[in-house]
Amino acid sequence: MNSLPDFQLLRPATAQDAVRLRAGHPTSRFVAGGTDLLPNLRRGLVQAKVLIDLGGVADFTDIELRSDGLHIGAGATLAKIAAHPAVRLQFAALAQAAQAVAGPTHRVAATLGGNLCLDTRCVYYNQSEPWRQGNNYCMKLLGEGCRVAKKSKRCYAAFSGDVAPALIVLNAQVEILSPNGSRSIPVADLYQDDGMAWLTMADDEMITTIRVPLSDGWSSAYEKVQVRGAIDFPLAGVAVALKRDQGRLAALRIACTGVSSRPLAVQGLEQLTGRLLDADSLQTIVAQTELAAGAMHTTLVDVLYRRAVAPVLARRMVERLWAAPD
Repeated sequence: MNSLPDFQLLRPATAQDAVRLRAGHPTSRFVAGGTDLLPNLRRGLVQAKVLIDLGGVADFTDIELRSDGLHIGAGATLAKIAAHPAVRLQFAALAQAAQAVAGPTHRVAATLGGNLCLDTRCVYYNQSEPWRQGNNYCMKLLGEGCRVAKKSKRCYAAFSGDVAPALIVLNAQVEILSPNGSRSIPVADLYQDDGMAWLTMADDEMITTIRVPLSDGWSSAYEKVQVRGAIDFPLAGVAVALKRDQGRLAALRIACTGVSSRPLAVQGLEQLTGRLLDADSLQTIVAQTELAAGAMHTTLVDVLYRRAVAPVLARRMVERLWAAPD
C-alpha cells in the first residue's frame, strides 16, 4: 500500500466551523476515526488536498438517554456505543452491530457517523492502483463501465456498513448540518441505490447526531455473515426488530446490508401484523427478505450464497427474538 499523499489538516472547534471549511475547500474531506478514509487515500481511491479533523468538535462524542430517546453524537466511537449500558439494554441491535464492525483496534477509533457514511465496496474497486490499472479500472473510478454488470449504466458497488440496518429497524433519525442550516431525516433516507452516489447528502453536509426513539416493547438484534470471525465486512448482514402483543406479532422490521448499494428495509412485512409466528409467517419473512437481498458479484464469495444467507439469517433471528423472554 502506498504512503499517504500530502494534505493540509484543519481542526475546527464546532460543527458549524467544520461545514463552513468543507464548503470553502471543494477538494476537502471530513475525517474522524479515519479507519476507512485513510486506507482509501493510500490506495488512491480518494483524492483530498485538505482533511477536516472532527476530533475536536464540541459535543460530537456524547451518548445520552433522554426522555424522547437515545441521542448519539456522530463522533462517538463504535467501542463506546457497543459498551454503553443503555444501548446494550434497550437498543440491542445497535450495540451488536457496533460490536460486529472490524476488530477491537478499529472500533476504538471508528465512529458512528463514519460507519454510516462508509464508502461502497467492490472486488473490482477496493484494490491497489496497479491492480486497478492492470484490469482497466471500473466506472466508480477512472473506468468506463461497471465490471459487475457489464451492460449497466450504474455502479453496483455494495454498501457494507453494519450500524445502518440496525438504526433503520430502530426507526432512527439523523441530524444533518450544512452551512445553510440543519435538517433531520430517517436513516433509511440517507441512502440511494447507486454505488457511486450512495449518500443523499451534499458535499458540504455532515451528520451531527443520531436520535433513536425509545423502544418500549420492542426487541432487536443484528447478525452478519463474513469470511473471517473479525475484521471482514459483511457478505450479508441483517437487523431485526419486533414487537409482540399477546402471542401475536404487533410489528416487525427487517433491514439488510452488504447486498445492495444501500442498506434497505425489507418491504411487505406489515401483512404479518396480528398474526401468529407460525410456519406461514416465517415463510413470508423468508420470501420478502429474498426480494430485498439481490446481492451482485461485488465480493469473491458466490453470489447465490449471499442471496440465500440473508433470508436464513432473518428467519433465525426472528425465531430467536420471539423465543427470548420479554
